[in-house]
This record gives sequence, C-alpha cells and structure tokens, in this order.
Amino acid sequence: MHICYIDESGTADVPGNTSHYVLAGLSIPDNYWNSHNEQMEDIKRRYRLSQAEIHVAWMLRPYVEQEKVPNFGSMTHEDRRLHVLSERRAEIFRLEQANKKYQRSQTRTNYDKTDSYIHLTLAERRQAVRDLAELVGSWGVARLFADCIDKEHFDPIWAGKGVDEEAFKQIVSSKRRKAAIRAAVTGEAFKQVVSRFERYLKNINTGHGLLVHDNNKDVARRHTEIMKRFLQSGTPWTDVNHIIETPFFVDSELTSMVQLADLCAYAIRRYVENGEEELFDLVFQRADKVGTTAVGVRHFTQPGCPCKICVAHNPV
Repeated sequence: MHICYIDESGTADVPGNTSHYVLAGLSIPDNYWNSHNEQMEDIKRRYRLSQAEIHVAWMLRPYVEQEKVPNFGSMTHEDRRLHVLSERRAEIFRLEQANKKYQRSQTRTNYDKTDSYIHLTLAERRQAVRDLAELVGSWGVARLFADCIDKEHFDPIWAGKGVDEEAFKQIVSSKRRKAAIRAAVTGEAFKQVVSRFERYLKNINTGHGLLVHDNNKDVARRHTEIMKRFLQSGTPWTDVNHIIETPFFVDSELTSMVQLADLCAYAIRRYVENGEEELFDLVFQRADKVGTTAVGVRHFTQPGCPCKICVAHNPV
C-alpha cells in the first residue's frame, strides 16, 4: 500500500492574494511509515516542536515581538516564550484600548497560528524547515505529485467541464461565480494529482494506494464526489484501478505526514511565485519520474515557461 498525503498552498480564489494555487501529494509505502514518521518526529523534538503542527507559512514569518526583546537569541527557550507572550499581551491591550476590533481580531489569529514557534528565532525556524525538507529529499522511496496552477492563465470553464459539472454551470450562468471558479481551480489540481498518483501505482504494479487529505471543509465534500466519479469512470487520462476508496480527510495538526505535504506545497509555490530555490530543490528531488522526465509535477502556466518544473516536465 502506498499512502499519498495531500495538502495545498496558496488560495484558489481569483485573483486572491497569491498568483498560484498548489496542491501537493507526498506518497510513501506503508511499510516505511514507522521509520519515516520517527525521523520526522526526531527533528521536531530537536526544535521542541513535538506537540506543534508544522505549518511552514506561519513558521517562516518574522515575529516583531521577538525583535523588541533585547538579546532574544541568547535566552533560554522558556525565557524567550515568556518575553514574547508579554509583548503580545501588551499589543492586544493596546488594540483594545484603541478600539481597533478588526485589527485586534487579526492579531489574535496571527498569535494563535504562531504560538507553537515563538521559542525559536527566525534563523532556527528556517533551519528546522530546511532540515525537514532535506529529510523529504532523502527518502528514496517517496514520490511527489503536485499541480501548480498560475491563475492568470487558468480557464475555469475548460477545467469545469472535466471536473465539476455544477461548477461549470455556475460559471456559465455567472451565479456564485467566485465560488465556482474556486471549485474549478481546486478540482483541476485534484484531478491532476489523482491521475499522476494512479499512473505511478500502475507503473510500479506493486499494490494499491490511499489518499489522505488535509481536512479543508471547502473541498472535502466536493473532492469526495469527484473521486467517486473517478473510481467509476476514470479521469480524462486514466482509469482509476489502483487507488482505493475516496480520500480520508484528517486534521493536519494531528497527522505529521500531511504536514510534510504542506511543506512541499509551500516550497513549490514559493519557487514558482518568487524564484525561491532552497526548499524547492530539496523536495523536487522526489518528483515522480519516467526516465528523465518529471511527470509527477506540473506547472500550468503560459507556454515557454523556463522554470525548473516546466523544463523537467517537458525535456528537449
């Protein structure tokens, strides 16, 4: 059995606040799960993150509260945490006194999302993420499947026809247009990841596969329905005979391997949007290949794109 853990990075909204939407799946054989999961937990313990969810986008942000604390880097983890929490309480109090309700709400959200990491400096957080990316890159049995969609060049009507008829109808009639376009973007990416994982399983011919998806309420029901159709009728490119069941949706906070799928999706998006290569080069080593062609990862964008994904996906 091969288990493919799936997570996303970026927003599927058009235009949204990211130029790309990325859905990534990281597959490992089930008999390697224990050893690989323990390797990941070893890294998390090293940085005192055993009880934390690895959410890379939140980990790699600078925290202004740390910058306000003199000699922050020389403190113990416990003292760092106490000082940051003190600064954060003061900021919430200031916003309450100024009656800035929306800003206070957003600030509380930011604090909640980053609370598990405040004992680490930015440099330490970056190293923790790099260590995890190096770990993924070292897993010779792992395979990466991903679809990164440049929304500027995405045709939701074309995608909607092949994935979600209801979404297609909504786009044509301009009813609930924003939600329909979002459904078309996520549906197209899901279709691509499923197809590439199925082809991989067919090529190795050693068993079945299972999809484990981060529990996103917006897509859980839709992707379950799409997968039911795939199991019955296949995708536009392949029958689905090796993937069993519909996706299992899990809480990423409790499932470490989904957190690594988040890392892969983030690394890919930051590369295609900003040219950031450090994390991308590490995880892209695991892209599924047929010969020298990286068939597992696609960049949906304008023709002639010179990025590493497009070059590896369409070698001359």
